[in-house]
Amino acid sequence: MPTLATSTAKSPESAPQPSNALDRYFRITERGSSLAREIRGGVATFFTMAYIIVLNPIILSSGVDKYGHHLSAGQLATATVLTAALTTLLMGVIGNVPIALAAGLGVNTVVALQLAPRMSWPDAMGMVVLAGIAIMLLVATGLRERVMAAVPTGLRKAIAIGIGLFIALIGFVDSGFVTRIPDAAHTTVPVQLGGDGHLNGWPVLVFVLGTLLTLVLLVRRVPGAILISIAAMTVLAVVVDSVAHIAPLNWGLTVPKWPGNPVALPDFGLVGKVSLFGGFKEVGVLTGVLFVFTVLLSCFFDAMGTILGVSDEAKLLDEKGDLPGINKVLMIDGIATAAGGATSCSANTCFVESTAGVGEGARTGFASVVTGALFAVALFLTPLATMVPAQAATPALVAVGFLILANSIGDIDWADFTIAVPAFLTMVIMPFTYSITIGLGVGFIVYTLLSVATGQWRRVPVPMYVVSAIFVFYFMMPALQLTS
Repeated sequence: MPTLATSTAKSPESAPQPSNALDRYFRITERGSSLAREIRGGVATFFTMAYIIVLNPIILSSGVDKYGHHLSAGQLATATVLTAALTTLLMGVIGNVPIALAAGLGVNTVVALQLAPRMSWPDAMGMVVLAGIAIMLLVATGLRERVMAAVPTGLRKAIAIGIGLFIALIGFVDSGFVTRIPDAAHTTVPVQLGGDGHLNGWPVLVFVLGTLLTLVLLVRRVPGAILISIAAMTVLAVVVDSVAHIAPLNWGLTVPKWPGNPVALPDFGLVGKVSLFGGFKEVGVLTGVLFVFTVLLSCFFDAMGTILGVSDEAKLLDEKGDLPGINKVLMIDGIATAAGGATSCSANTCFVESTAGVGEGARTGFASVVTGALFAVALFLTPLATMVPAQAATPALVAVGFLILANSIGDIDWADFTIAVPAFLTMVIMPFTYSITIGLGVGFIVYTLLSVATGQWRRVPVPMYVVSAIFVFYFMMPALQLTS
């Protein structure tokens, strides 16, 4: 199977020894990596998720709270970058896994379109903080780890594959290679090739060339394949934009232009603007609890799927399929959720784009340190950090999606339908619904149902029954909110 980096089992006598304190702390050599791979991985992850610096302020600033207030896009950009930097550094130094964090897509939409219109912005962000505190309590009591341990191996592999398909679809959509057919078309077909059924324009060509270049470099096993492709396509995009004078809208969120002033001073005005319990006075206790539960569940299971998927691809799971030291990783994820509320940039969570860094060879938290450091630099160089267009970065997601699929598809017992059916649903529903959480929920419910229906209810751990019931409740929440 094609991979960018592999580790070979060695006896303690023949295993390479750490060369310095940095190597020993992050266990770089022990995990079959190198400092160069970790740096390349950290840089690749940063550039594949740098779009969040632009996208999160757009989503949150588009919302209006109950009192007609908008959040400042400039202040949101600072809060987004600051929180991503701090939480990713924390994950690298303490969690020691190559997983970066930033404001979670989906959760920010919930905050902007569901919470804020019913209360003030500080009230809405207070509910995000409460969700993060609840997640930390679940970790502290060991409940979150027990839930993850209850997931059978087949479903774990399906989660990884679903994430691979999901990020590949993200790559195709964000690049413009695939677009949504407008409702005015009156068709049941949801997506199409390009903007009108054809590939038109230079930006899409940049993506196609970038994808082909990435795949060629991967097949030839060139070190730094993903990062080389991102850099080369960014240069090409800058040249194409300057020569062809392409309309900014055709590039999407990020236009590949050298900024006139690459330095932008951060504005910390939103940091700490939080009211923990004010939202309950606005919407009532039941609706408030449902709002917190919505944020909690989305963050809880999105992160769970990402952690399992990225760790599996990085070969960090033990023989039982568990991630050693996972409680640290889960606790940091809970802290990130609360931190996002505290800085008013919405809940931060583990980013699936971290697989780009893993595909580049990252295996340790030092890659996250590199990514976090780049976010910290971006606090002052936001215009420069966001000049890499989606068309240059998204080929990495397509390539990594393939690598994940190739490395995991054979590990599922397709002959056992009680595993194969929920595995299949998990892996296809994630991209089809654009949600890791929904894919997990459907997979868990169907696995539990089929196990009971075939008389194998004893093999289902108690936490799986509990989680399946929670997901049934989760899918029913819109109806419950309407009646509250």
